Amino acid sequence: MKHAKRLLSLMLGTSLWATGAASRAVVVDSKGGPAVLEMNLQQPVTQIAQQIYSIHNLMMGICLTIFIVVFGVMFYSILRHRKSLGHKAATFHESTTVEIAWTVVPFIIVIAMALPATRTVVAMKDTSNADITIKATGMQWKWGYDYLKGEGEGISFLSNLATPRAQIGSPGVAPTEARGENYLIEVDNEVVVPVNKKVRLITTANDVIHSWTIPAFGVKQDAIPGFVRDTWFKAEKIGRYRGQCVELCGKEHAFMPVVVNVVSDADYTRWVDRKKKEMAALADDPAKVWTVDELKQRGAKVYASNCAVCHQVTGKGVPGAFPALDGSAVVSGPKSAQIHLVLNGKNVMPAWKTVLSDTDIAAAITYTRNNWSNKSKENIVQPAEVLAARK
Repeated sequence: MKHAKRLLSLMLGTSLWATGAASRAVVVDSKGGPAVLEMNLQQPVTQIAQQIYSIHNLMMGICLTIFIVVFGVMFYSILRHRKSLGHKAATFHESTTVEIAWTVVPFIIVIAMALPATRTVVAMKDTSNADITIKATGMQWKWGYDYLKGEGEGISFLSNLATPRAQIGSPGVAPTEARGENYLIEVDNEVVVPVNKKVRLITTANDVIHSWTIPAFGVKQDAIPGFVRDTWFKAEKIGRYRGQCVELCGKEHAFMPVVVNVVSDADYTRWVDRKKKEMAALADDPAKVWTVDELKQRGAKVYASNCAVCHQVTGKGVPGAFPALDGSAVVSGPKSAQIHLVLNGKNVMPAWKTVLSDTDIAAAITYTRNNWSNKSKENIVQPAEVLAARK
C-alpha cells in the first residue's frame, strides 16, 4: 500500500512538473509588451514614460523609508521599553515639539513627491507642435485610426485582434491551437509612426468608453463617446510596442489590443506610400453595378470582420444585448431603413459611415438580406444607394 501511494505521488508530481514545464515553454516574454513574472513597469521608450518610471521608484523609496522608520521605532520601543524590564509609561499628554515635527515633516515629504509629479502631469498634456496627428476611435471591439495631419495624412484603417479564435476557444470549448508569443496583443493593422517624432493622439469612441494604452509610452487616454480627448508620445526606440483597451467595455473587452510599430523615417515614408496605394486600390467606384453573388462574397468578409462579434456568425445575436439578424424585421423589410441604420447606428451599434466604404456597407447589407433564413424581396443593395443615403 505504501509503495502504491509513493508511486501515485511520484506519477502525480511528474505530471504536474510536465504540465508546468509545458506551460513555461509556451509563455514567453512579448517584445514591446508584458514579460513573464514582470514585477515592475515596462521599460520606458519615451521621456514621459521615463519620468513616470522615476517618480514611481521615488514614491516607492519614500514609502519604504517611512515604513522602515515607523515600524523600526515602534518595535524598538516595544522591545526595549516594555514593562517586564521595569519601564513605566510616560504621563505627558502633549508636546509642542512633536506636534510641529509630525506636521512639518509630512508636509515636506508631500511637497517632495508633488513637485516632480506635477511637472510630469503638465508635460503629459502638452500636445502642441506635433509632427503627426492621429485619431483613435474605440468601438466594440476594435480600433479605428485616421491620420489627420503630417506625413501620412488621409490614411485610415481598422485594427482588429489577429490572434486566431482557435487559440482562444469559447465557453465550454478548449483552444485547439497553442497560444502564440503575442497572444491577445497582436493586430492585423498596426499603427505605424516614425521614431523621434512627436505624435499627437486624439481619442474618441463610437459606443461606450474605451481606453487607449501603451505602457512603454507612458500613455493611457480614455476614449469617450461624444468627447474628444488628446495625448501625445515621442518614441525614442525602434520596435513594436503593445497595449490594450483598459476600460471595461463589454464582453469582448479582452480582445481590443493596441500595437504601435515605431520605424525609421525612411521606412515610415515607404509605409505611407504603400498604404496610400493600397487604399487607392481598394477605393471602388460607387457607380459600379455589382451582382448579388459578388456582393454576398465581399459582404461575408465585411460581416466577419465587423459585425459577427456582436450579431454572431450564425446571425442569432446575443439575447438581451445584440439583436438577431436572422429573421430580423429590419433585414427583411425595406432596404432604405437598413441602410439608414447601418450608416448612422442606433443605441450601442456604431455609425459605420465613417468607418466602412459605400461598397463595403452595400455588400454587408446584401449579405445579411440573403443569408441564414432571410429571403428579402429587396435582396440587393448597390453602392450608389448607400452613397445617396449619405447625403
